[in-house]
Amino acid sequence: MKVGGLSPASTHLAEQLARQHEVHFFTRGTGGGADINGVHYHYCEPEGATIVEYCTTMCRTLLEVFRELDHPPFDIIHFHDWHFIDALDRLQNRNTVLSFHSTEYGRNGSNFGDWPEFREISGKEWYGGYIARKILTVSKNTKTEIMWLYNVPERKITVIPNGIFPEQYQLAVDAAAVKMKHGIHPLAPLVLFVGRLAYQKGPDLLLRAIPRVLAKRWDVQFIIAGDGAMRSQLEAASMGLPVQFLGYIDDRTHLELLNACDVVVIPSRNEPFGLVLTEAWSAARCVVATDVGGLGENIENFVDGIKVPPREESIAWGINYVIDDPALMQRLGRAGRMKVLTEFDWDLIVGETLDVYQSVLNRADDTAASGGESG
Repeated sequence: MKVGGLSPASTHLAEQLARQHEVHFFTRGTGGGADINGVHYHYCEPEGATIVEYCTTMCRTLLEVFRELDHPPFDIIHFHDWHFIDALDRLQNRNTVLSFHSTEYGRNGSNFGDWPEFREISGKEWYGGYIARKILTVSKNTKTEIMWLYNVPERKITVIPNGIFPEQYQLAVDAAAVKMKHGIHPLAPLVLFVGRLAYQKGPDLLLRAIPRVLAKRWDVQFIIAGDGAMRSQLEAASMGLPVQFLGYIDDRTHLELLNACDVVVIPSRNEPFGLVLTEAWSAARCVVATDVGGLGENIENFVDGIKVPPREESIAWGINYVIDDPALMQRLGRAGRMKVLTEFDWDLIVGETLDVYQSVLNRADDTAASGGESG
């Protein structure tokens, strides 16, 4: 079930690993299971009044399925984010790897410290970081964040970015026709935001930046694609502005807009990696993004994108800097596409992941040879 960046990242990793190894994927979904692109999927339909209860039920149900299939034992058990920490607890003596795609602090910020589930989820993240044999993070920033938040030792962490299939995000479109489909003049510059309408993703910063952009160029149009808790307040605050809220969009609409827009804006307050960045680069789009997390690490400023502080006035400045210069936008977009082809190739990502798996297996062999648990 596709929600956020974790779903495609973990799915594509599983599919690429399955080209060389037997891979079983335990997750939520309908039906008992399926074999898709070489991966053996096992599903459950959990329930729960809260997200924590939901994940507790998911862990309990899928552990039963796991134990039925664990003969001979799986060599490596790879967990993604906090959702399966209860299962990791039960399996902590096995060869385990835990990927942090983000943290609860990063998703919601310290402003959400009083939210009842904030501390419980953060506690699960701490415990997972403590008991997993190896930790993967999608950026150096996330590595630093979990070292700071949860005292995870640096020697335990390996940074491996998410991969991308650039060809999946390229689509030959008539940009003018796509714009007209959404009621936009074909010559009007189009700025696109794609993501959850949540505090972390900063859609409110973009919305407040729009009047500053219009003060320079009155005909710029904005599309905000995605859904989330902030949608109603954002729509209320957008009255009179040239912005459309499309809600959740299907893959075809996403590709059409991605390849027809002039600028992709990523105004996040916290972004461990930012799949939207590599998707935009895959379509050779010009990107204006905040200088945070993986966005700041991966963008070379004024070479393959524009990165600015996470403030409304700086976001507006970044858009204004490129919006009147089509040649500059094309140059930045092409440079971004070259970067995804050379630095985010899945073959590289899989090779680095298998190296981590092997280090876990080597440690287990060393422990067995010494007759006890190593430190």
